Amino acid sequence: VLDSQYGMYVWPCAVVLAQYLWAHRRSLPGKRVLEIGAGVSLPGVVAARCGAQVILSDSEELPQCLQRCRSTCLMNRLPHVPVLGITWGRVSPELLSLAPIDIILGSDVFFDPKDFEDILTTIYFLLEKNPQAQFWTTYQVRSADWSVEALLYKWNLKSIHIPLHSFGADKEHLASSSLPGRHTIEMMIISLAQSEGT
Repeated sequence: VLDSQYGMYVWPCAVVLAQYLWAHRRSLPGKRVLEIGAGVSLPGVVAARCGAQVILSDSEELPQCLQRCRSTCLMNRLPHVPVLGITWGRVSPELLSLAPIDIILGSDVFFDPKDFEDILTTIYFLLEKNPQAQFWTTYQVRSADWSVEALLYKWNLKSIHIPLHSFGADKEHLASSSLPGRHTIEMMIISLAQSEGT
């Protein structure tokens, strides 16, 4: 799959994250939500349909992914959901001018290890601006070497593992895929680590 095509599929991680949002739908009305690496935007669309104020984003270098976000919004009768070009690891005017947010969503953004630090740099920037916010993320375990623990420590972030069975997402029809490869999905919530004395 070419890099430019990543955002053109509903990957299993998106379905699992959408299930988490649905399980927490009563807490979403009025919440300010940003989805990063949105692509087809399933989690962001679910959040918007549940009453959250959603902004979708994908890389400014992938205009076809940004157009896919817009098309998904139109198909789901959400024409007023903003779509922004935000490239991980880059401080841009779009990133600097974001309104306050409560929840950041990211499904399968931890795909290519070379992007992990850029992703967490962006997440850290957003959480520093919004200290009470959380990053809800699902990821597919593709390698035993896959880990962001050292980067979380470096960026003063902490994570909590969320078991899929706790929100009904451990069903094969949710966490599986007809796409090739192994599809073990995990979820975690990342937030700022507390400083000593606070």
